[in-house]
Amino acid sequence: MQALYLQALEPVVESASDPKSYGFRPDRSTADAMVELFHLLAPERAPVWILEGDIKGFFDNINHGWLCRNVPMDRAVLRKWLRAGVIDRRQLMATEAGTPQGGIISPCLANATLNGLETQLKRHLAKKLGINKAAKTKVQCVRYADDFVILAASKELLEEEIKPWVEQFLSVRGVALSQEKTQITHIYQGFDFLGWNFRKYVPKSPHRKAKLLIKPSKKNASAFYRKVSEIIKGSGALTQEALVGHLNPVLKGWRNTIPQSWQRRPSASWII
Repeated sequence: MQALYLQALEPVVESASDPKSYGFRPDRSTADAMVELFHLLAPERAPVWILEGDIKGFFDNINHGWLCRNVPMDRAVLRKWLRAGVIDRRQLMATEAGTPQGGIISPCLANATLNGLETQLKRHLAKKLGINKAAKTKVQCVRYADDFVILAASKELLEEEIKPWVEQFLSVRGVALSQEKTQITHIYQGFDFLGWNFRKYVPKSPHRKAKLLIKPSKKNASAFYRKVSEIIKGSGALTQEALVGHLNPVLKGWRNTIPQSWQRRPSASWII
């Protein structure tokens, strides 16, 4: 039943989605989000301050009332799904907030909840600062599901204007930023997003421009090395050919995280 309703709901939510939202959307992927960030951060005059947004327990805390008022579908059916509860070890637990656990419609409801984070933020800045001044702030928002980063030209703007606005935007929907994990960093320090590290490096020569490099995050790389190590250590009496057969799918999976268009461009600043 959820799959049936999803066929009607997804095109509606898609039509209202933010331009730079990439999670759980047709023909979009994490690679597209990373390419978008590359184009936004690589230029010499790109924004240099980044707000790394982390929403605390997003899928478990979305306000049911907000969903029923704002998601364009049969409210009675949606309310039944939201309030259905979860059975764990033969115990029924009530679901007073959040989206259906493991439900096929949950990603679409999540996108419907966060749609507007980019467009409404830009509209707010244009109204408060004026169109020309808002453009000079270089504010951009790239989101994948509930993970997002907001780029800006100044740290003060992120701290004093944008972060409070985001907190208000989320509170209406029943969720909040994680104060421990949400931070503001400079592009020269670098930041992690979707398992990759984005960082601009200061050139040693004054005649050269700063260069943006995208590398696997330390956490992501460690997990990959650990997986390969476990396969090799557990190979036992396997022949070399059999071991290579076990390793190939893992290595190919790691390689396939790189956008195909970038694999054909050896000049791209993408490091494995």
